[in-house]
Order: sequence, then C-alpha cells, then structure tokens
Amino acid sequence: MLDQSKPVYQRLRDVIANAILDGQFRDGDILPSVRSLAAEQGANPLTVAKAYQTFQDEGLVIVKRGVGMFVAPGATDRLRSLMREDFLTNVWPPVAEQMRRIGLDARTLLDIADA
Repeated sequence: MLDQSKPVYQRLRDVIANAILDGQFRDGDILPSVRSLAAEQGANPLTVAKAYQTFQDEGLVIVKRGVGMFVAPGATDRLRSLMREDFLTNVWPPVAEQMRRIGLDARTLLDIADA
C-alpha cells in the first residue's frame, strides 16, 4: 500500500522497490527508462529521475551510460533488509500500540490473516 502523504518521488520509489521485492526485477535486470516509467505512472520524468537517484545513492542500482539502469547485485536482499528495518522502526510501533489498545493479540491477528 502506498502512503499518499509521502512526496511523489518517494511513492515512485516505493513502486519500484515493491517491484524488485516481488521479483518483477531481479538483481542484474534492467529497470524501465525514466521516460517509460514516467509515462506508465503518469509522473513527471524529473520526479522519476529523483526516485531513481535515491536507489543510486543507496547503491541499489548500477547506471551504465547509454544502456540503462540495472538492479545491483545483492540489491534485493539489501532492499528487503532496509524495508524490514523501516517497518519495525516506523510502522510496527503504532500498530502494536493500537492492537494493545483494542485488545487484539498476535494469535487472533494471524488467524485473521490466514482466513
């Protein structure tokens, strides 16, 4: 689920990250061009470029000039680790607090998820 309160470039980053984690793009695969992703997502190419830049800054993609942008070796595992850390630090604490507040235990939550 994409957080609509985030800036557009971060939401685009989430779209790309989810595609990598879901196996749409594997380590070594070429990512869609900036223009292609912008057209697909209805976004400004500069905004897509900013989203891609965050991956470059984190070493999750490799740019081959004149060829394209590729998922870096080991990027899927690193991305999964980064997102897990973000979930446990930023997402889970308020969820756990709300569960406590309404008397929802982990077993019940898992039973609901398995149904």
